[in-house]
Amino acid sequence: MKRRRFLGGSAAGMAFGGAGMPAAPEAFAAQTGSSALPAGMTPAAYPTRRSAYSPFTTPDYFTYASDLEVERERPGKPHRGKVLAAIQAHSDDVPLYCGGTVAKLIDEGYTGYLIRISNDEAAGKTLGYGVVQNEIDNQAVAQALGCKKAFSFYYRNHRMDDCAEIEIRARLIFLFRLLRVDTILAMDPYNHYEENPDHVIACRAAEAACWMAGGSRDYPEHFKAGLKPKSVREKYYHARSPQGHNLTNRIVDISSYIDTKVRSNVANKGKGPAGEAGSRMRQELARRGRKLPLLGNDDETANFAYVKHFLMDDFRLLGEQFGLKYAEAFRYIGPEPDYRANIRKYAEENSVPL
Repeated sequence: MKRRRFLGGSAAGMAFGGAGMPAAPEAFAAQTGSSALPAGMTPAAYPTRRSAYSPFTTPDYFTYASDLEVERERPGKPHRGKVLAAIQAHSDDVPLYCGGTVAKLIDEGYTGYLIRISNDEAAGKTLGYGVVQNEIDNQAVAQALGCKKAFSFYYRNHRMDDCAEIEIRARLIFLFRLLRVDTILAMDPYNHYEENPDHVIACRAAEAACWMAGGSRDYPEHFKAGLKPKSVREKYYHARSPQGHNLTNRIVDISSYIDTKVRSNVANKGKGPAGEAGSRMRQELARRGRKLPLLGNDDETANFAYVKHFLMDDFRLLGEQFGLKYAEAFRYIGPEPDYRANIRKYAEENSVPL
């Protein structure tokens, strides 16, 4: 995937003009009800079909790149030997936004690690309860997704812009080198209209750490301790709603991993829209002498069904546009070409005798 080619052509013709897809202006009008665009103009961003069941899933708009790719399931273990780090400010970020892709990549051979930046104190019956419950939840999320280990940095929830970003970045650089991380999944550091300050700080620190971890001059004490430079050259950046709007060049088919994603959200009991919401609804209806068949006859079934039917519906609608059962959207950045090797190759092929 070429990093700098994302504005090189018409997003409309690429994203909505493929086989079985409507042309861009028609798709735009169909989603908004009408379009007041002047004749001959093509929309640059497309409103997302949303279920209105959750405020925390797909963003309001996507800007599709001309080189958009649908990443499908890959047989075997094509990523064996590679390492990913799923980075989240809070314990519910990865499960909600990219849990399906994390599960998919791990199933395809990656060793996965979950890194949480905050202490999640702002989500719980009390601050202390929130810290403890979300620490438990973070471990459970990592296990549900198949991660080898979970890390937490414990910075103050909703106060990370009061922390030294350089320190967060340094800790990530250490982990990237220690774990030999090849790929990260995180929020897009350039997501427009992000209202949560923790998300901005966490993803900005992660992006810089990906580059700096590969240098030989930053934090030389790491090398004295036996670590080596390790650039992180592959990134899956996801956006956040309800105000979100990000550039999208990768749609990941998570159809086979939707149940794993659901379970990772059920594991978030201390915060977020998932957790035990299904069992609470089931109990509330029972107190009024009513029953929702969808929620089954026990709390475990209720929690799972609630998350899958309501909170995952936006990912179903996103996938439907691309002929998939469920999908997640990303700004994907792949490894850059080895320009030095290319220059040397050119010199060898084009040099002449003195």
